[in-house]
Amino acid sequence: MQLTSAIAIYVLLWVLSAFLVMPFGVKSPHESGEELVPGQAEGAPSNFNPRRILLRTTIVATILFVLYYLNYVNRWITTDMLDFTRLLNAPVGV
Repeated sequence: MQLTSAIAIYVLLWVLSAFLVMPFGVKSPHESGEELVPGQAEGAPSNFNPRRILLRTTIVATILFVLYYLNYVNRWITTDMLDFTRLLNAPVGV
């Protein structure tokens, strides 16, 4: 695998991980018992911490990338194993 391919895959996994991690641990002002600031949306997070989200995202993305790379090297799951079209072409009653 080329370095540029590895970096591109890591960035894709990082962005995916960011969307997976963002909702966890966030509370709305209603849940935390805080008063709303005038003009604030009711569902806006009251305890948003970007550093915590960046750290969690990086950890999850790194774990996913290591699993991807180990699968790439060891070929645990290959594209042939994921070819479900051969199931459609199997003879019936065999």
